[in-house]
Amino acid sequence: MSDTVSDFLLQRFSDWGIKRIYGFPGDGINGIMGAMDRAGDRFELVRARHEEMTAFMACVHAKFTGQVGVCLATSGPGAIHLLNGLYDAKLDHQPVVAIVG
Repeated sequence: MSDTVSDFLLQRFSDWGIKRIYGFPGDGINGIMGAMDRAGDRFELVRARHEEMTAFMACVHAKFTGQVGVCLATSGPGAIHLLNGLYDAKLDHQPVVAIVG
């Protein structure tokens, strides 16, 4: 089976040393969730109860570890819910990557 864009994305994250991803599952990111399943134990998915929490969790991860924080959310309202956490990361100059479906 050939690699998908999601597989390439996760390979790039692995190259950057990212091991933990914060996310809230949804239809828009099923491809990435499938790629994470295929990646096995290379990544730890920390599931939150709300998309807004994933952005804050990624920001706190960046603040405490100095590493890039990564958050996932589905498209539409899920993407909008990331804004508060991403704004916090911006104000504190923290490296956070947000992936939306």
